[in-house]
Amino acid sequence: MNTLRERKKQQTRDALIGTALDLFTSRGFAATTLDELCDTVGVSKRTFFRTFASKEEVALAPSEDLWAAFLAHLGTLDPGDRTVMAVLRDALLAALDGMTGDRWAERVLQGRKLAAGTPSVEAHGLYFCERTSRTALEILHSRLELPDAADPRPRLALDMLVAAFHLAQEAWAEQAGTPTVADFAGHLNRMFALLPESLTLTAGLRPSAVTS
Repeated sequence: MNTLRERKKQQTRDALIGTALDLFTSRGFAATTLDELCDTVGVSKRTFFRTFASKEEVALAPSEDLWAAFLAHLGTLDPGDRTVMAVLRDALLAALDGMTGDRWAERVLQGRKLAAGTPSVEAHGLYFCERTSRTALEILHSRLELPDAADPRPRLALDMLVAAFHLAQEAWAEQAGTPTVADFAGHLNRMFALLPESLTLTAGLRPSAVTS
């Protein structure tokens, strides 16, 4: 059971994320100062830095929450007779299913747009992705009886998962209307279903590419 103190900390964190993304979107990332953000939320900079390490981190917090939940699920799932890819897929889908907070989908899309136009936010996202991948590999090797620590197949499976995620997120962001978490899950399942076909896809040259 959450204590009152924990609930207040979560409320402050949510307020910082929502306010930051609204300000970054309306005023611009660089133009929004940390002082302005803290004043708008009504917290001190000390409170901000107890919650986030930087403006970049708060901008991508909704997406990072998803991957933190993914790691948590990965650390508890029983693989049974599933493939490593299926374990990774189920952990990510379970994490996505848990993203029930107000405006989570909207905030992810706001962060995505910020990353696309703000080099420091994009760089933070790339660093976070690599760090999360390393942690996921450590969890796989600590919990599963994999053939060899140097076996590249778990990393290949993880990289395919991340690629499927990014393609699904792109399709989700471009769909008409207001994208939902359920829509995101639908795009993810479609990309996962296409993974085996992508490995066996063959194609001949176009007639225009054939030289005489």
